[in-house]
Amino acid sequence: MAHNKILSPSSCPPRLLRPHTVKQIPAAGLLLLTCRVWSTRKQKQTMVMVVRSSDGVCRNSTLELLVGRWPLTLLTPLNLSDNTNPFSKILQLCKSGELSGALQLLKSIDPGEISAKPVLYASLLQTCTKVLAFNHGLQIHAHVIKSGLEFDRFVGNSLLTLYFKLGTDFPETRKVFDGLFVKDVISWTSMISGYVRVGKPMNSLELFWKMLAYGVEPNAFTLSAVIKACSELGDLKLGRIFHGVVLGRGFDSNYVIASALIDMHGRNCALDDARQLFDELLEPDAICWTSIISALTRNDFFDEALRFFYSMQRDHGMCPDGFTFGTVLTACGNLGRLKQGKEVHAKVITTGFCGNVVVESSLVDMYGKCGSVGESQRIFDRMPIKNSVSWSALLGGYCQNGDFKSVIQIFRKMEKVDLYCFGTILRTCAGLAAVRQGKEVHCQYIRKGGWRDVIVESALVDLYAKCGCIEYAQTIFDQMPVRNLITWNSMIGGFAQNGRGEEALRIFNQMVKEGIKPDYISFIGILFACSHRGLVDEGREYFISMTKDYGIKVGIEHYSCMVDLLGRAGLLEEAEILIETSDFRDDSSLWAALLGACTTCTNYEIAERIAKRVMELEPDYHLSYVLLANVYKAVGRWNDALRIRRLMKDRGVNKMPGKSWIETKNNLGSSFDFENSLVPGESNFLDVEELQMARYLPKASIGLGPLG
Repeated sequence: MAHNKILSPSSCPPRLLRPHTVKQIPAAGLLLLTCRVWSTRKQKQTMVMVVRSSDGVCRNSTLELLVGRWPLTLLTPLNLSDNTNPFSKILQLCKSGELSGALQLLKSIDPGEISAKPVLYASLLQTCTKVLAFNHGLQIHAHVIKSGLEFDRFVGNSLLTLYFKLGTDFPETRKVFDGLFVKDVISWTSMISGYVRVGKPMNSLELFWKMLAYGVEPNAFTLSAVIKACSELGDLKLGRIFHGVVLGRGFDSNYVIASALIDMHGRNCALDDARQLFDELLEPDAICWTSIISALTRNDFFDEALRFFYSMQRDHGMCPDGFTFGTVLTACGNLGRLKQGKEVHAKVITTGFCGNVVVESSLVDMYGKCGSVGESQRIFDRMPIKNSVSWSALLGGYCQNGDFKSVIQIFRKMEKVDLYCFGTILRTCAGLAAVRQGKEVHCQYIRKGGWRDVIVESALVDLYAKCGCIEYAQTIFDQMPVRNLITWNSMIGGFAQNGRGEEALRIFNQMVKEGIKPDYISFIGILFACSHRGLVDEGREYFISMTKDYGIKVGIEHYSCMVDLLGRAGLLEEAEILIETSDFRDDSSLWAALLGACTTCTNYEIAERIAKRVMELEPDYHLSYVLLANVYKAVGRWNDALRIRRLMKDRGVNKMPGKSWIETKNNLGSSFDFENSLVPGESNFLDVEELQMARYLPKASIGLGPLG
């Protein structure tokens, strides 16, 4: 039977033929092609066709026949071992990544012959994706359309991958997907993960349900993408439902899904669950190690993240990748450990990740956070490819070190300022309470078009709230068409910090009514508001509601707010019981918070007991000595106050100086930096007379009393 007379087009409609298996019989030189033919009545029949192959066909027929393109009369087998065959040469060049050579050879072939080679187009498109040649990929896409192969499954998936990885217009990628003749699980998974990548997790979930409705079974990569969508939405409950689906389908040992689950729990403040998932893995791979390190870093467990980083290499022989290095460098930057960051940098160089944009952006960020802005700038200048994260890291470094003049200069030089950069600068200004510089960036944002972006506008709300401009913050908040959880948290925290606790509670209740689920940060803000307004009953209710209604595990920050709330109300015994019954009973900071409340209530008996507890837990903790001395001063026991001061000196405990950020002549810096003044030759401090003119009245009780 000749291979080009297998089946006439009139015998079976194109949409009803599905290749099932291809089996070679080399001894007889035959191919057995088993097809499933679906009738219009949805009755399945199996048809076996015997195809006699010519010399060399058995070696590569699977490659051609699996393409599944109708009509079968177009299928012409390729002999990949024949170096004289131009098609084989093109495939070999594609395999080695030599796109220019493959395209040059393609031009010498008759276009009529190329149209019968869908596998050729698929290989060329995959090579374009591999070498980041999107424009060449677009040209090949045009040839695909002319050849009528855009409906081919393998060509279509290769096109989808090209647009997904290199395209900048995601709707165009969706058009390619919608135009696919056959959508397999790879096609659906590409689009589902694509929506997650462009920040549209809800669309991702909608597409997943649609895929199931079409009868396409998800694979491990599909479920991994859906779990990532739940992570982006912050919907831990839905994510855990999908975890159940994973277990039901037998994917529980799949490391791709395991890493996605670890990442989801880490992003949503469920670090204990993330740790448990990781510990249950028999032999976690490098991706799972990276996920747990990232989860620890996201939850500010930087030391433990570094410990895991060294353990994965030393104890398990795992090699970190670019994402691992990026996460670890972030941990070093947040800890301010320049020396350790340099050690990781050396490891980056020896493992060949210097050209990786993720790693180099993290290096820029790390050096900036550690105060080495010059080194940060040098790495940035050497980067062959710079993205928005790189620019934001550089700008954030200058912002954090108070060089706002350089920030504005760099900001103005940027040819393309995206929303990520605006958000980074505004968040940095908010952290330093640099309202004037923040307003300048706000003006730049408006001049650039003032996109209605929830991330940037949330950063603006946070900026004005932290800088005390709560009216500005509320105006922006009220005008926002879309608000996310960060926006609500910024507004709640802003009202709380500015002493408007009742309004913080109102915003919180409004958020819940609109269907936004509060998180760990939300309750810190609401308990802080209750504390500073003396709303004891409300504070107790919200504290209980955290776990009872929302399943959020109470953290040390929440306990600290409750201790402060009860202490301010004079309920010292209740606060003491609360600490004793908590998981943080051995944390000195909670006892120090209660000791500070004793200063206000002038209860020296409880203060002595608590101070003794703090000194037992942490003998070198300066705050316990200072607070106990303040309690003695408040009740007039000056000799005891002096005794505590002397005890502190004898034990070599040094009080950490207070630190405030002040602005003088457009420069922002620390007020206790005596050796390096902000403006050379000028004082950074106001004279006593100026303070008095500003109606500043010093607190008389801070003195130590009579020294004689």
